[in-house]
Amino acid sequence: MPYSTPEQLRFPPLPGDTVRADFDGGALSSDFGALLLRGIDRQIGLTERLAAAMHDRRHPSYTDHPLRDLFAQRISQIAAGYADGNDANSLRHDPMFQLSVERFPLDPTQTLASAPTFSRLEHSVTRTALYRLTQAFVDHFIASSPEPPAAIVLDLDPAEDPTQGQQELTFYNHHSQSHCSLPLCIFEGTSHALVTACLRPGKRPPGAENAMILVRLLAYLRRHWPSTHILVRGDSHVATPEVMEGIAHRRLTDFVFGLGGNPVLLRHAAPAMQEARGLFQQRTALAHASGEQPPLSSRV
Repeated sequence: MPYSTPEQLRFPPLPGDTVRADFDGGALSSDFGALLLRGIDRQIGLTERLAAAMHDRRHPSYTDHPLRDLFAQRISQIAAGYADGNDANSLRHDPMFQLSVERFPLDPTQTLASAPTFSRLEHSVTRTALYRLTQAFVDHFIASSPEPPAAIVLDLDPAEDPTQGQQELTFYNHHSQSHCSLPLCIFEGTSHALVTACLRPGKRPPGAENAMILVRLLAYLRRHWPSTHILVRGDSHVATPEVMEGIAHRRLTDFVFGLGGNPVLLRHAAPAMQEARGLFQQRTALAHASGEQPPLSSRV
């Protein structure tokens, strides 16, 4: 810059200290959260587990960024709001992201991976690698419990993941009104911990596909936790005969699914709904009489 000041400005000193102004900026960053994620990851070991699930087919002589570093960098950037892979071209020099991958930020040879590196990584992922990554999340969930829990709740939640451009297997989803992928995310309902996530196209999954995923997950969890009661929950999106059949005859396994209303279901549900309405009115009246906030809902 033609009007920059390359020299330091010196001001009257304080007792025991000098006061100087420097205009070079130094190594600055506005994304301190990456360091917090690094601390959490060092405790739980998620990126190590994910990297171990993939087979690195690159030649070691031409590899500057190990898989674990690539996972850590990409996860940190997405968590910080930089979902576009192209953002790596500028963030690879960011000191906070460099520290999050345990690289020295002031060393020009310690820059992080660029966008083309992530593009090659994402295109190298095979179906086998996707399966092993999905299983790695389940292993991480199991390892998070020091002992088998008495009961867990599996919430099945298809999640919209909007896409741009001509990405493979992206489809227009009428429910979300967008072109997207529609991965199936499974959470533990009481702790809200992620159990696993399955990448899939943007169309509504058939019942056989959800049943295949769920049956494998239940069998894997049962091998580690043979005495744990498992409750599977989901909305009408996953309430198909194939899924129910895959759960119905399993030991210590139940399911609760929401179904779309129809005359037959409404007729069968009428007594329970009438009881729930009466209970809600009774509790609302008691709340008003005691000057308390009325309940938002009531369970039978």
